[in-house]
Amino acid sequence: MSLAINPLEIVVPVTLEGSVVRLEPIRREHAELFWEVAKDDLEDIFRWIPYAMKTREDFRTLIDKAFAEQERGESVVFATVERGSGRVVGSTRFMNIDRANRRVEIGSTWIAPAWQRTAVNTEAKYLMLRHAFEVWGCMRVELKTDALNQKSRSAILRIGAKEEGTLRRHLVTWTGRVRDTVYFSILDDEWADSKSALESRLVGDRQA
Repeated sequence: MSLAINPLEIVVPVTLEGSVVRLEPIRREHAELFWEVAKDDLEDIFRWIPYAMKTREDFRTLIDKAFAEQERGESVVFATVERGSGRVVGSTRFMNIDRANRRVEIGSTWIAPAWQRTAVNTEAKYLMLRHAFEVWGCMRVELKTDALNQKSRSAILRIGAKEEGTLRRHLVTWTGRVRDTVYFSILDDEWADSKSALESRLVGDRQA
């Protein structure tokens, strides 16, 4: 196991693959694939994201920003692919990478409605948490969500994260609403229990 996040390892594109999902490095052509899978459900998918996602151009801008963050070493961005169909169904990323303090955030996650409440999100989180703790040697993985997004809060708790508190009046969203943000985390000494629980959940999700 790594004793610290390896800066060179961070910037090398990595593919994380499970039995139902593949997280593959972001590519320019993913902008159009994201648009096609999300365009009929934009309000539902992106309701809680603080920036606007309403047009094909917004998806191109998203990809541009993703590449810029990766070039600065701040993020590692993935397209979420359903293995069985080979279809791109969403996106997620490692973000706010803090090498010195061995911590990273998992966030900017979205999944098209047809693949929500399936094993896709559970396995994606499992793969990312395992990579963060067992490859990068992180001490802490953070997750956060809009305080009003109860579905997301419940989902984060189900993967074994602990709720830490709320940052009040934390962000101004694209609509002008001022958002409170709830923070969660999983620590390295909690990972073994979270991993076992996630593996058990995945068995059930795959059989459902």
